[in-house]
Parts: sequence; structure tokens; C-alpha cells
Amino acid sequence: MKPTRCGFVALIGAPNAGKSTITNNFVGSKVSIVTPKAQTTRTTIKGIGIYDNTQIIFLDTPGIFTPKRRLDRAMVASAWDGFGDADINVLVVDARRGMNDETSAIIDELIKRDAHAVLALNKIDLVNEERLCELKEEFENLFNFDAVFMFSAQSGDYICDFYQYLADNLPESPWYYPEEQMSDMPLKLLAAEIVREKLFLNLKQELPYALTVEPELWEHKDDGSIRAEMTIYVAREGQKSIILGRNGVMIKKIGQSARLELEELLEERIHLFLYVKVRENWVEEPSHYTDWNLNFKA
Repeated sequence: MKPTRCGFVALIGAPNAGKSTITNNFVGSKVSIVTPKAQTTRTTIKGIGIYDNTQIIFLDTPGIFTPKRRLDRAMVASAWDGFGDADINVLVVDARRGMNDETSAIIDELIKRDAHAVLALNKIDLVNEERLCELKEEFENLFNFDAVFMFSAQSGDYICDFYQYLADNLPESPWYYPEEQMSDMPLKLLAAEIVREKLFLNLKQELPYALTVEPELWEHKDDGSIRAEMTIYVAREGQKSIILGRNGVMIKKIGQSARLELEELLEERIHLFLYVKVRENWVEEPSHYTDWNLNFKA
């Protein structure tokens, strides 16, 4: 009988490389939010699943970029912390973008740390085979990767070889989590993340970066339903107006979309209440970093 294996796999890369999509694909359920906009993931999220006889714990880290403000610094620090905690590190690259300044800087850091890493060229369905071969050669000339994989996490094409490699190369160990567990994120935080995802998908380009969603209440009712209250903090009154929309249409749309997804995900009835408050310097308040395991002083 094959021995059980278990370990942590850190997914690092530039924003929007597809790290959260890989995590969700592997787990088979949403544990990390996904939007077309960069810098969606703000903290390292664990996605847990079984492949072969191995429990693989993905660390879906924030995209690594040049930080400009305190929250940016905390996000990038969280990504490199995940890297330091892992048994296997995977550099995820959007094959459409190839080598850019952000990915080049990550490779420089890998070299500086004398690190081991696996290369995952993602979104290969969006580029031609000749370009993929060029990319593979370009990256291999820059860094001695332990292995190289090319796949589409969105469709799942060719990703099984990647999972099998991880399953074969993580250390022999008992599983750390129950077989059915998909994440260690509290449900109230997952709910807040799904609300934030709907804000990203429905609002203007820059506004989502100026807000945060904090769970205020997560209460199981006698009838088996859940009452969830979330506060959306923004920096200016004008941003609050955008989120509310004319006659409250936008906030209702966001709330309904989040509620329906949560009910499908949790298979429970959800009563979701969203509030919007203006807190001009929320990004400078330590309390907004604590729940998300971000280092305020990074």
C-alpha cells in the first residue's frame, strides 16, 4: 500500500496569473475569489484536497508586484511568507503575458534566495504552440526550475500531470486535515471575500482597491438559516454613493449575487445584510489587517 503524503504548495506569481483558479480547480469548489482584475487576492488562502494518496494544501498567495501603499506591502509580504512556509514552490505565469517586469523581479528574488521552484505556464489555450515553446525556453534559460508544466487551469486541460507531480514529491506524512475539508478559512471570511468579488465584478476599475469588506455578524438561526452582516468600508463619500447606486440598485444587485452564490456553496439559507460606511483612513487601521492575517507593519 502506498504511503500517505501531505504538504504545502505555494503558488506565487504576478497578479492575475491564475493562482486562485488553480486552487479552485484542484479543490473542486470556490475557496478563493477570482475576477478579471489584478490584485484580487489579498491574503494567503489555503485550498485543501486529495490527489492520489496525497493531501495537497495549496497556498494561494497575493500577486507579487511593486507595492505603493501599506496594504500593497502587506499583501506582497503575505505572498513571500507563503513561499517560505511551503514544501514546493510554484511560479505561476500567464502565458499570454510571458515575461514581464513583475515576473522578472520574482525570478531575481528566487535566485537571491537560492530557492527551488516549479514553473507553471498557465492559460496555454490562449497562445499558440510555437509561442509556448519560446516561453518555456526563455524561462529555463533564466532559472533552473525543478520541473515545467503547461496547462489551462480554467478548463483543466493538461493540469493532471502537474497535480501528479506534486502528489509524488510532497513528503511522506499523515494528512493534516480531515479528508472532506477544503479550506481553513472561517465561513464568515469566505462570505466577505465573495461579497468583495461581486464588488470587483460590478464596480468601476479603481474603486474595489479603495474598499474592504469586514464580517460583523455570522449567526446560525433556530430555523437552520444563517444571518450574515457585512460592512463595506470606503475612503470617500462619493465611493459610497457608487456602491449604493441610484435608489440602492447596485448594493441590492451585489447582495443578491453574493447571497445566491453563498447559498449554493454552503447549501444553507442565507440572510445577507450589507452596510456601507465611510472610513477615510481604513487602510491605516491595524484592525482591518488582523482578520486577514496580514502584517500591518510590513
